[in-house]
Amino acid sequence: MQTIVNTIEQRTLPAQVCAVVSNRADAAGLDWARERGIEARTLPHRDFATRDEFDQALATVIEEYEPDYVLLAGFMRVLTPAFVARFEGRLLNIHPSLLPAFPGLHTHQQALVLGVQWHGCTVHFVTAQLDHGPIVAQGVVPVLAGDDADTLASRLLTVEHSLYAEVVCWLAEGRVSLDEQQSVHVDGVATRAFLPDGTLTGGPGKEHS
Repeated sequence: MQTIVNTIEQRTLPAQVCAVVSNRADAAGLDWARERGIEARTLPHRDFATRDEFDQALATVIEEYEPDYVLLAGFMRVLTPAFVARFEGRLLNIHPSLLPAFPGLHTHQQALVLGVQWHGCTVHFVTAQLDHGPIVAQGVVPVLAGDDADTLASRLLTVEHSLYAEVVCWLAEGRVSLDEQQSVHVDGVATRAFLPDGTLTGGPGKEHS
């Protein structure tokens, strides 16, 4: 979330973060957002009897701000199909694997157990099927000898930040679209893959890296 806010400010993008919403009152990002004049809201999920009731309330809060996009960043809850449908085509998430590989939790450990040589992260549109929405962009890092889940996660974090920041730029500039087959297109960007140093590989658009 901090990277998204900073990217918008540093690159003077035609966008603003309307609000930050968390289900956890102790989320450090809330105070950070308030210090920068961004409205920060807490909606504890334990105040609701069911997941559906929480998601309905969450959607109501979000719609107060009339956002063009809803960006999930560290929001560790599975959203209901009704919520996803309500924000179809403008709800995005970043997942710590090269989807469709390793959906769900413990992605770094899964990668190590299977012995893959490359691991990564994916920014994607959210759909009712968990971690299977249309892919906007991906970033990769090598898996090194001696890696454990923590070292692999740490190496990937830099790429995650660069990847999400670049996607925010594309969204703010109106360059991202979905076709009838739910494939993603980004105007002016041929290859939407990021290297271990966080730079975009090849093609126009590299100046944003």
